[in-house]
Amino acid sequence: MSTHYTIGELAQAAEVPTSTLRYYERIGLVQPAGRSAGNYRYYNEDALEQLRFIRSAQAIGFRLGDVQTLIDLRDGSTAPCQEVQELIQERLADASKRMKDLRRVQRVLKSSLELCRKAERTGRCEVLNSLTTKASRRRKKKS
Repeated sequence: MSTHYTIGELAQAAEVPTSTLRYYERIGLVQPAGRSAGNYRYYNEDALEQLRFIRSAQAIGFRLGDVQTLIDLRDGSTAPCQEVQELIQERLADASKRMKDLRRVQRVLKSSLELCRKAERTGRCEVLNSLTTKASRRRKKKS
């Protein structure tokens, strides 16, 4: 006999909030196995495995749109390696860009911390002064 889960039980078993499960259902990533006599949705082991697949794919950087593509490829009849490789290449490019952006943010924060420490004795924070000046310039440009 197969296991049936309520939405709460399935969410708990997959370690996701019920709101996430409802969202996945709304966008078609997870489907209930049926309805109970009281018209409640119930899910089976396949839904649990689907949720685990979704979370695993997200954990390595795939977006939900990618996950749907991966599910379609997994469930198809052809060898999907080329399509999966293309998705991986896209996510690698995204990760590289985000890492570049984060390195820039890291440099700016380190520089700001150094500036703040040097100016601390003056009683004025140069970082706050700089941010205030930049904010004033933006406000003037919009006017």
